[in-house]
Amino acid sequence: MMAELSRDARLSAAFVKVADTLVDDYDVVDLLDTLVQVCTDLVDSDAGGLLITDPDGWLQLIASTNEEAEFVEVIQLNAGEGPCVESFKTGEGVTIPDISEEDRWPAFCAAALQQGFQSMHAFPLRLRGQTIGAMGLLSNTTGELSESNLAVAQALADVATIGILQERPLRDTTLVTDQLQRALDSRVIIEQAKGVIAAQTGANLHTAFAILRDYARSNHLNLSTVAEEVAERTLTLPASEHLTTQ
Repeated sequence: MMAELSRDARLSAAFVKVADTLVDDYDVVDLLDTLVQVCTDLVDSDAGGLLITDPDGWLQLIASTNEEAEFVEVIQLNAGEGPCVESFKTGEGVTIPDISEEDRWPAFCAAALQQGFQSMHAFPLRLRGQTIGAMGLLSNTTGELSESNLAVAQALADVATIGILQERPLRDTTLVTDQLQRALDSRVIIEQAKGVIAAQTGANLHTAFAILRDYARSNHLNLSTVAEEVAERTLTLPASEHLTTQ
């Protein structure tokens, strides 16, 4: 029971650590380094590396836990083949329980065995059909990862991918300007909606926003869309428990 509780605690800490990296003006390298570190620790691997595509579509090494893992990833890049390259191309996970018995990628296998690695698992960085890289976790022993460990590593990779795909467009100045303007426009509508809710329910503006936000979340709707309907009086939101704690 204690071991299971310890695993639950480690799992929660891993997701919190990755999520905490997704702050304003976060650094992608920091995010991906955090990802590969926590995954290596969480699934009891010995090393890890991460490749990500550049604007021209070429994979590049961006993070690794040690020099041995970095060497193996670089060999994959130079050869243009290996489990991470394959995972990137297919958008699927790749499992190699015993590298010594793998014959698809001789350059990778030789490099991995030379560095003392006996098994590897690669996970795509993917979101809705778009794959932007791959993470490889290496072990000094043979064997497959458990289903739960495979699921955890992929889930963490997915979280990081979401952050990257949100950040990349912000590198374009025009898109930054457009997104900021859209945010400002939405904010005006939200303020109007808060005023309407406050007048209808007697809530203060802070509570009015909580009512608006909770309605949007519980109904899986865009906050700005709900705010616009409230401001235009085409939607009246019900009062909530927030009023009792105001």
